[in-house]
Amino acid sequence: MRRFLRDNGLSVALFGLFLVSIVGQVLAGWRALAEELRLHAQPPIGFLDYLTTGHFLSATFENWESEFLQMSVYVLLTAILVQKGSSESKKPGEANPEDEAPERRRGDPDAPWPVHRGGLLLRLYSHSLSIALVTLFVMSFVLHLAGSTRRSNEEAAWHHQPTKTMGETLADPEFWYESFQNWQSEFLSMGVLVVLGIYLRERGSPESKPVAAPNSETGD
Repeated sequence: MRRFLRDNGLSVALFGLFLVSIVGQVLAGWRALAEELRLHAQPPIGFLDYLTTGHFLSATFENWESEFLQMSVYVLLTAILVQKGSSESKKPGEANPEDEAPERRRGDPDAPWPVHRGGLLLRLYSHSLSIALVTLFVMSFVLHLAGSTRRSNEEAAWHHQPTKTMGETLADPEFWYESFQNWQSEFLSMGVLVVLGIYLRERGSPESKPVAAPNSETGD
């Protein structure tokens, strides 16, 4: 167990923080919705029932959507664009190992099995990270849309108003306001990290260049 935690400490810590945060969100959201229901003279709902409400689903997948968009865009942009001085950029005007043809490693016994198979499987594997992230973004976007529709219909029921379809929610400016307010912050944070990483350092972090490295040094 100790070796597992040593070798996987980063993912264990991040998923642990995720679990703590999602539990906190659920508890706080359940209490917040309970107050809304009370103010609208609606019956309270149970803790587990809260997990299927639009209040929870819309807020959760609205955030997941923006995070997976951020990661997928960053992975794709760093594959085609460079930033001189960034530790996370390919070196401009040079051959980079990230662009190496994987077919050259077909005889390497440690290479992933799609490299040995080649063909369409290898082409898909060569872009599997961006495919996975874009898929997660699309799934989160659809679930955000479904959650927002459910949330709108829950509130409509309190006031005896007509309900909406997912198509109507998709055309609603409020839905896009929710998305864009998250997207802009994600793109801002990425840009800030890239630029600050050129001039500032964090000793011990692989996200930073070595402390003594010149500002113009690019890549690992």
